[in-house]
Amino acid sequence: MPSALESPEGGEEDVLHYEEIEDDAVSPMDLSELLKEGTKESHDRAENTQFVKDFLKGRIKKELFKLATVALYFTYSALEEEMDHNKDNPVFAPLYFPVELHRREALAKDLKYFYGDDWKEKIQCSEATQQYVDRIHHVGQHEPELLVAHAYTRYMGDLSGGQVLKKVAQRALKLPSTEEGIQFYVFDNISNAQQFKQLYRARMNALDLDKNTKERIVEEANKAFRFNMQVFDELDKIGRSLAEEAQDGGFPVHDGKGDIRKCPYYADKLGTASPSCPFHAALGLARQPLVQLVLAACMAVAAGAAAWYIL
Repeated sequence: MPSALESPEGGEEDVLHYEEIEDDAVSPMDLSELLKEGTKESHDRAENTQFVKDFLKGRIKKELFKLATVALYFTYSALEEEMDHNKDNPVFAPLYFPVELHRREALAKDLKYFYGDDWKEKIQCSEATQQYVDRIHHVGQHEPELLVAHAYTRYMGDLSGGQVLKKVAQRALKLPSTEEGIQFYVFDNISNAQQFKQLYRARMNALDLDKNTKERIVEEANKAFRFNMQVFDELDKIGRSLAEEAQDGGFPVHDGKGDIRKCPYYADKLGTASPSCPFHAALGLARQPLVQLVLAACMAVAAGAAAWYIL
């Protein structure tokens, strides 16, 4: 999974790299090694999605970050529901760490911070996230041994590269230093992330699994990466449609509600606004120096009249 390492040049830019763990006791046939080697390509592709690259550079709009948090809430709700159902199943039980790992409650706190007390009424599961959720439920109910793949893909990433994203989000979105809005990335019950990840891998390697099951778990982990990338792509598309908060001296571009293409100012930006559009015409006139002079004169007269009336 992604982990935070310094850039090769020693620069300060946050980057993600595939984690290399040196352990002489690890065998190439251990599940942790099979997963590391078998998901490298998927991992690299996930790192290079536009959403992740923009996020790492601090180019993340608050509204988009909120939607990403919503997607995570639905994903972890499904994952942890199925983990709870299989906590006594020997194919998964050794990896059941609810106190240390579970994220649903932390995500609920983040959503309350962003959306208010009635946050549950304001969020909905997106199409890409729903496909991910459906797969997790299918695995938990029919192939619980494959839950290992989904837990590994999410939690090991959260403890590694997720800690980079936490710092980026806090800085870029100017979130409180008290960590409101980023509780998802805070693991209060893990004192040493590196040691915990080593313990988790050791537990995975101790699972009594045959070769075929291990291969299926690796295949499922690659599917998990693909589901994550589909969510990233969906968020990226939404991000491209989200307008900046203000433009050209403070004119709002779009309030984020409804079809953005119906916003006259947005259409003007794209050069697709109708010449007969009143909003478009008014903005065009307002940019003319002579019109601005006349408007200023009118405002002065109006102000004088108002002052006279008050006196």
